[in-house]
Amino acid sequence: MRKSALLLALTCLPLAALANEAQLLESSRQTALKLQQQLGGELQKQLAAGGPESAISVCRDKAPAIASELSRSTGWRVTRVSLKTRNTLLGTPDEWEQGALRILEKRLAEGAKPETLEFAQVVDEPSGKVYRYMRGLPVLPLCTTCHGAPDAIPGAVKARLATEYPHDKATGYAPGMLRGGISIKRPL
Repeated sequence: MRKSALLLALTCLPLAALANEAQLLESSRQTALKLQQQLGGELQKQLAAGGPESAISVCRDKAPAIASELSRSTGWRVTRVSLKTRNTLLGTPDEWEQGALRILEKRLAEGAKPETLEFAQVVDEPSGKVYRYMRGLPVLPLCTTCHGAPDAIPGAVKARLATEYPHDKATGYAPGMLRGGISIKRPL
């Protein structure tokens, strides 16, 4: 979320809620960053050890495990989602996440820097109030090896993706596009 929009939304809250909202935002940012850093480190190790085909297992197995561990350690739901899913079971966004991803895509199209893409909101749900946070995951040049234009993905990678993800929709990206986001849902 843009700082000015976040500050505008927060100025309508009582002072205690304002401090709490800022704390929620910062701890959500740190959790999302932790997921990105751990996943990036695992991807780099696997790419060096076995190349792009073997790195697919990092996104398939290790990314959900990292998100699950962060969920257990925080008590929040931490996950990666996309409007073009690769793993439909784990990566399909709910209604709020779809809207948040569209907001981030719009901001990116308006010139926002990819590393600043985030959106946060307190939402009423049947179970009570929850804090929702989305951090954008921009496509880096390396990501296009598995997520780029279908005709540019190496044959061995394409074959492994077809085996691991028969319903894959997560291709056609170019560097700088929004691949998806890290979603955090926290009960209040």
